[in-house]
Amino acid sequence: MMLLMCCMPETPRFLLTQHKHQEASAAMQFLWGPEQGWEEPPVGAEHQGFQLAELRRPGIYKPFAIGVSLMVFQQLSGINAVMFYAETIFEEAKFKNSSLASVIVGVIQVLFTAMAALIMDRAGRRLLLALSGVVMVVSASAFGAYFKLTQGGPSNSSHVDLLAPISTEPADASAGLAWLAVGSMCLFIAGFAVGWGPIPWLLMSEIFPLHVKGVATGICVLTNWLMAFLVTKEFSSLMEVLRPYGAFWLASAFCIVSVLFTLFCVPETKGKTLEQITAHFEGR
Repeated sequence: MMLLMCCMPETPRFLLTQHKHQEASAAMQFLWGPEQGWEEPPVGAEHQGFQLAELRRPGIYKPFAIGVSLMVFQQLSGINAVMFYAETIFEEAKFKNSSLASVIVGVIQVLFTAMAALIMDRAGRRLLLALSGVVMVVSASAFGAYFKLTQGGPSNSSHVDLLAPISTEPADASAGLAWLAVGSMCLFIAGFAVGWGPIPWLLMSEIFPLHVKGVATGICVLTNWLMAFLVTKEFSSLMEVLRPYGAFWLASAFCIVSVLFTLFCVPETKGKTLEQITAHFEGR
């Protein structure tokens, strides 16, 4: 990455804020081709730093709230919990080779992320986010149903171990239910990869005005990692309180909220310039 970045030009907008028009033109030709007639975007106040007083402006606080919320919902979807227990689920479905499970999960992620990249500019960001959320609602609910159906009697143990036998059903029935978990997990990962995996990061780069993008992006990334830490740390405790099925049904509920948030709060950015997106937030 370090070596390849040596070949990358600075972004044209940044160069324009530094009044380096010739370098900006060269960067645009490098990035977008030698086409003529590129319209120079207005830089306005983009050379100014971010100040807290600007949070009162709709063009600042609205995208900021959306960016932070997208990162929160991405982690509350339960993706880390599903990934943590992927190998266990495959073992209960009688997969002998745990590395094969990792390969299957990885292939699903790659294929559906690639699909998202191919159709994102045609379908739009909001549609993919909404469809992704619906798929995750269904699959997380089914995942919770698997744990509910295989849950044994009450236990005094303070530790929830999914590797331990939790079902009193015959082995064949237990294996059949494990395939329900495998299907739910694969569907969940596919749904996440096509929408809530890549799109929050893309929207984060599209909705912020340039002069606040550095600060706002940093806060969004911090929020994402903070939520990842909290979900990772507390998920086992949550399963002790709610049982595994309750924890995944809670994740499904968060996915429902994320779909509603997408439909009512997230604007479509497909084919729009930064100025048009900012104007939308400001009601112009």
